[in-house]
Amino acid sequence: MPEEVTNENKEFVVSVSVKHEQGLDCGGGYIKLTPAMDPTKFNGDSEYHLMFGPDQCGSSRRVHAIFNYKGENRLWKKEPRYPDDKLTHVYTLRVKPDNTYEMYIDQELKESGNLEDDWKLLEDKEINDPEDKKPADWVDEAEMNDPEDTKPEDWDTEAAEVADPDAKKPDDWDDADDGEWEVPMIPNPKYKGEWKARRIPNPAYKGVWAPKKIANPSYAADDKLYMIRKPIKHVGIDVWQVKSGSIFDNIIIGDSLEDVNAIVDKTWKATIDAEKKAQEAVTKKAEEEAKKDEPAAEATEENEDL
Repeated sequence: MPEEVTNENKEFVVSVSVKHEQGLDCGGGYIKLTPAMDPTKFNGDSEYHLMFGPDQCGSSRRVHAIFNYKGENRLWKKEPRYPDDKLTHVYTLRVKPDNTYEMYIDQELKESGNLEDDWKLLEDKEINDPEDKKPADWVDEAEMNDPEDTKPEDWDTEAAEVADPDAKKPDDWDDADDGEWEVPMIPNPKYKGEWKARRIPNPAYKGVWAPKKIANPSYAADDKLYMIRKPIKHVGIDVWQVKSGSIFDNIIIGDSLEDVNAIVDKTWKATIDAEKKAQEAVTKKAEEEAKKDEPAAEATEENEDL
């Protein structure tokens, strides 16, 4: 980029349009915003401030937003899904100086929240107290056997298995050679199984025990989670796809959602209706061609049967 991008005390907005024309089944459609580096050496391990965009692997289809914080890439806890079609879609991320964010798909708000809550950027504010121990008399069984429930006297009168009444000794069975023939056993339909007392709520139950929480001495607040630590100089497309064909366009970086959306209005929004109509025409033509081929396919099958 002609100038490095920073965002101290102002919004940071990034937007990118991606079209999976090939019908993506495994691969990424994301961009990476990197600090100054040798662009010819850009690769999957290159440092970046933000990785943002759609990604799919098998049944997992999500929009990634991964921030690099203190040298580690921190994954978004949320996994918003993106449209599964072959149309162009616009992905926009807005990060504010109050450490909140918003994520839009096709200018529609899909996710929002707080950076500290939705990314593992900081240590937990509280931890379990290592000195707190479960009391010896703590009862954590929610249910107990009913002391009033007793086993019926006739419960154990039937065996688990009985001799098969329909079994017959084979005519060619030779006791001398084959040993003494034994009637095979089958499950006894009258067997009731192991008796167990009825379960009732335990009046002494105190709930699931957990140690009390205490302040985490390792926790350190950071009111500048939103801020780009190393100025952004490059936008990289780390292409990893099983099937090629994704189209990236209109990569926009700004400090105002309104300004970014104004550009999106002139690009994606101005063409998406025509793109949808063109896609519908292609689909309709493919369906018509398939119908034309059906009689020929049926005739071929009939000839093969003859």
